[in-house]
Amino acid sequence: MIKARFIKHTLVFKRPSATSRGVLTTKDSWFLILTEKDKSGIGECSILRGLSHDDQPDFEATLELFCNQINTGQALLDFPSLYTEAKDSISINGLVWMGSFDYMKAQIDSLLVREFDCIKIKIGAIDFNEELRLLAQLRNRYDAKTIRIRVDANGAFAPEDALNKLDQLNTYEIDSIEQPIAINQWEHMSTLCKKSPIPIALDEELIGVFDPEIQSELLTQIKPHYLIFKPSLLGGFSNTQKWIDLAKKHNIAWWVTSALESNVGLNAIAQWTYSKNPFMPQGLGTGSLFLNNIDSPLVIKKGCLWNDNAIPWGEIF
Repeated sequence: MIKARFIKHTLVFKRPSATSRGVLTTKDSWFLILTEKDKSGIGECSILRGLSHDDQPDFEATLELFCNQINTGQALLDFPSLYTEAKDSISINGLVWMGSFDYMKAQIDSLLVREFDCIKIKIGAIDFNEELRLLAQLRNRYDAKTIRIRVDANGAFAPEDALNKLDQLNTYEIDSIEQPIAINQWEHMSTLCKKSPIPIALDEELIGVFDPEIQSELLTQIKPHYLIFKPSLLGGFSNTQKWIDLAKKHNIAWWVTSALESNVGLNAIAQWTYSKNPFMPQGLGTGSLFLNNIDSPLVIKKGCLWNDNAIPWGEIF
């Protein structure tokens, strides 16, 4: 019989990580551990405070109830593939966190040395002209055929000023921009998607939207160019699959992004993502942000995420 238990683990950032919503120094996760005789499985319940739909006072009580209800092995998820066999990899974007100009430039330089050909830069925290200068330096070194640049505004732009900023960003051949304005402004976002010279991707806009009719209405009205899926914030793999099916219906391209999970959650998301045959760089490179992550076989080589089976998993309590 399967036995289930969970353990809370607070991940500590190597360096305080700034977003347009504040500075992160820690992030809570809960590891769900299932055992049956000589077999075991582990999953991760990851929450971003103030953003995750699951960020509720009764979260741990609900998790305890779930553990008590488990009596089959159906909760053990694995997605065998060439990726899990270490015969193939997942192309990912390198991530540049907000900070001073010099700090962001140093991150870009590090990603270039590691041979990333798709770089995502979080913007909206420092002076916009400084961010443009940062983009100009990168684009002067590498054209759009060599380095793909994504930017993520996390809703930082004011609706009345967003199009002007998008026009300025377009000078540097930006591949896409995530969530230029804050959520729940469908009319403004729809107008931006029509007029923007840069393809717009929805991210936070999808979180907490579970009603199929509202999901369809959202895509019909806004008509985004891309969708970004964070499974741990969208209700898991099954709910994310519903978004994928809807995206296909609306002819909208997408990619998957991790949401500051530990390597345990990142591993599951990577396996699942590979099973969907992704054709563009995914956002699965956040595992190196923490001081106390779980040692894992996940490695990044030349802008790709690999599962190196020669490297063992670290102890998980």
